This record gives sequence, structure tokens and C-alpha cells, in this order.
Amino acid sequence: MTGLGRKLRRSSLPLLLAAAASGCFMVGPDYKPPQAQVAKGWIAPEWRDAEEGVDLSAWWRTFDDSSLDRLIELAYRQNLPLEVAGLRVVEAQARRGLAIGSLFPQRQEAGGTYVRQSLSESTATFNRLIDPNFGTWSFAALDAAWEIDLWGKFRRGIESADAALVGSVFNYEDVLVSLLGEVASTYVQVRVVEERLEVAERNRDVQKRSLDIAETRFEFGAVTELDVAQSRAQLRDTEASIPLLTARRQQALNTLSVLLGVPPGPLDDFMQDRSGIPAAGEDVAVGIPAELLRRRPDVRRAERDIAVQSAKIGVAAADLYPSFQLIGSIGFEAEDFADLFTGRSFTAFGGPSVRWNILNYGRIRNNIRVQDALFQQLVVEYEDVVLRAQREAEDAMAGYLGSRRQVDFLADAAKSARRAVDLANLQYQEGAVDYNTVLNTQQFLLQAEDRLATTRGEVDLNLVALYRALGGGWEIRLGDDFVREGTKENMRKRIGWGDLLDTAEQARAVEEAQSGTEGDDSWWRWRWWWPTF
Repeated sequence: MTGLGRKLRRSSLPLLLAAAASGCFMVGPDYKPPQAQVAKGWIAPEWRDAEEGVDLSAWWRTFDDSSLDRLIELAYRQNLPLEVAGLRVVEAQARRGLAIGSLFPQRQEAGGTYVRQSLSESTATFNRLIDPNFGTWSFAALDAAWEIDLWGKFRRGIESADAALVGSVFNYEDVLVSLLGEVASTYVQVRVVEERLEVAERNRDVQKRSLDIAETRFEFGAVTELDVAQSRAQLRDTEASIPLLTARRQQALNTLSVLLGVPPGPLDDFMQDRSGIPAAGEDVAVGIPAELLRRRPDVRRAERDIAVQSAKIGVAAADLYPSFQLIGSIGFEAEDFADLFTGRSFTAFGGPSVRWNILNYGRIRNNIRVQDALFQQLVVEYEDVVLRAQREAEDAMAGYLGSRRQVDFLADAAKSARRAVDLANLQYQEGAVDYNTVLNTQQFLLQAEDRLATTRGEVDLNLVALYRALGGGWEIRLGDDFVREGTKENMRKRIGWGDLLDTAEQARAVEEAQSGTEGDDSWWRWRWWWPTF
């Protein structure tokens, strides 16, 4: 080898390391968050002048219902789909470790072989000094290969893994927001059914008294049996609705049990008394539409999905350029095993290598186009998510305002219907009106009170839907683990997780992923690559 060749060989390693360490080459697009259309204000006049920075972190407390508060807390601690979402955060954290590990030597191996070889007779004849049958022992103490990240392929992979980790956190928060809304909605449904049961039972008692009056008047010959038959038919119809409502209440409780992560049951600890339908506060703060982009986890997760895909374009684009590797091996080789670990059996080689897929450019470029098309799809889907978020909020606002106004009219109608029933019964008892008047007023009373209970529930359900559409409630997870301690303990017993399951470590990883860095602590970076047992 010439002196120039030796100089190039000696200088190649520092040059490649310097280029890799500089991080100046990053093929592919640098990610920029997409822009989406957001309304300047809400449609409803009540919220056109809404203020920014509204706190919705504990929106369910506006109902001032201690039972609901306990159910929310229990569901947050025990819901199983929420824990699955938390485990996806742990998975994304480990996958990020895989991506960071790609910056370091991609292959590190140690091993040994024994090869038995037999030469052909012509070869043995050609060189009489060669034994045609011989074996070779070899042991590689270290066999390594390190592809230098000259074009940012691996760094783009880390960028994608960072975005995926943050996106998994937003997915957890989205599941949490949905869970809180579902628990509150189911609880309201239970209370609505209980109110309707009370309405049915109260009207049943009224109709029983009317039947007694009709039977008494029939015995004295004041009326025909028709009044008795009509009264009894109406009573039985009302009584028939009670078992159906009771079944619906139990079905709602079963749904609530599953949300709480417990087998279906009566939930007596929370439903011992019929405390009535929660009263929704009239002063509802909603913030401004632009806050949906910052508050709603599903919107933020959709934005992170775009960031994940943007980095994948760079990963694909890196295949257009040559890859540079440093390869090497240190070990021992001998014909006899007894000589394998002696000094004269020592062997080593190392140096740079280059690989370039120069004939695959068609496939590589089409792969880049595929990644870019996927990127653009996610951009459009993000815009659609933002529009749908605004529509959900507007729909909930319209439903809440409409049902609240409807309650005022239905409350007055129910009050008048109760007065009409009292008057009709009194006049029928005195013979001033026929039984059809009593029948009609009682039917209207049952319908009015039942509609009032249902609509009062709709006010609450629309308000829950509004808070859910605004993306409130996920803040309660701040400072808590994504996975329950019992689950983490089981995971630690199966394999070595190190400190990846620790609360502080998870928070640190998420924070670093959000900032787009791997951290300055060299040991923290290396420990992702170094095996632990």
C-alpha cells in the first residue's frame, strides 16, 4: 500500500465521525405544523364574547354531585381501556429507545465457529504440503459494524419516534377525555331513568285513587262499568312501564360498572339514594374556538401523526445516497483448539466501507413519493379533525341551549297538568265531568312529567358533550403514572425494564421527545443501546 493510501485510510475514520457528529446533513423536509381553519368565535350569541384561557380541567364539578365525583375518580384509576392507552405510551417509549440505539454501532457480536474442510484431490496434488482434510477454530471477541448517520436517516427515525411518543401521550389523554364524558353521560342516564321511575310510580298512585273513585261510583250506580274499565286499563299501562324502566336502569349501571373496571353489579356504594338529576350550572364557560387546537387531545394527536410521517420522508430519502460504515473484528483463529487463545492466533481487521443502491433509484424515489402522499393525507385528515371538533362543540352548544329553554316550558306544562288532574278528579267525584276528562288529564300529566325528566337529562347530556367537545378533563393525569403500579410490578417480574417504568423517567422521556432532543446526558443515551438483563 502506498503512503497516500495509508494516509487516506488513517484519515477516513475521523472524517466520517466528524461528519456524523456535526449533524449538518438531514435529507428530507423539516417539519412545520400545518395550518387549519378555525372560526374566530362561536355561533351562539351567548358565547360570542367568550374569553380565552378557561379552566376545564375538572368540568364535572359544575354539577356539584359527590356521587359523580367519586365515579370519575374510580374510573380514572381502574378503567381498563385507559390502562391499555397508558401501556401504549410505555411501548412508544421503548420504541424511541430502539430509534436512539440506531445512532450507535448497529451490530456488535461475539461468537465462535469450527470449520472442517476437505480439498479436492487436484488441489492436494498441486501442493503436496497441504493436508486435504483440515479444520479451523475461530473466536470473534468483537465483530462490529457502524453505519454513520451522514444523511440524517437515523436522526429522522428518532424524530419520528419522538413524535410518536408524544402522540401516544395525546392518545392517552383523548381516551381519558372520552372516558370522563362517558362516565358522566351514563351517570346522568341512570339518574334520568330513576326520575322517570318516580314519575311513573307517582302517576300510578294517582291513577289508583282514580280507579277507587270510579269503582265506588259504579257500585252506587252513578256511572257505568266503562269508567272502571278505562281507569283500570290506564293504570295497567302505567304499571307496565315500571319494569321496563327498572331494566334500563340496571343496563345503565352495568355500563357504568364496566367503565369503572369492575364486574356488572348494583353499585350500591354510589347509588344508594336517588339524588335526582344533577343540576347543570347556567354559567358555562367555553373559551374560544382556537383553544380547541391546544386543548383537544385528538387534534394534537393528529398533528403529531403528521410529524411522525414527515420524518419518514427523510428516512426514505436517505436511501438515495451512499451509506458509509465502519466495520471491524477482533478475535482468534487456529487449526487446533489448544492454540486458539495464544498470542500468535490473534487476528483483527477493520476499516470503512461504502454501499450505494445506484440501480434502485426508481424504487427508492417511488417509496419517497409514497411517504409524501401519506404525509399529505394526514395533513388533510388533520384539517378535517379540526373542522369536526368545531362542529361537535357547536352542536353541543345548540343542544344545550335548546334543551335548557325547553325545560322551562315543560316545567310550567307539568305544573299545570298536576293542577288539571286535581281539578278533574274533584269534579268527577262530584259528577260535574265524565271520566274521559280525568283520563285525558292523567295521560297528559304522565307525558309532561316524563318529558320534563328526559329533557332535564338532555340538558346535562348536552353539557357533558360540550365539555367533551372542548377537550377538557385530561389535565387530571398530570403528575400521575400512565400505568397502575400493580401492572408495572407484573411487567418488572417478567423482564428487566430498568427505570423506564418510573414516573420521573417517563416524564423525562416525554419532555425530551417534545423538545426534539435526546438529552445531554451521554449515559442516558448509551443506556438505551447497552443491553440490560
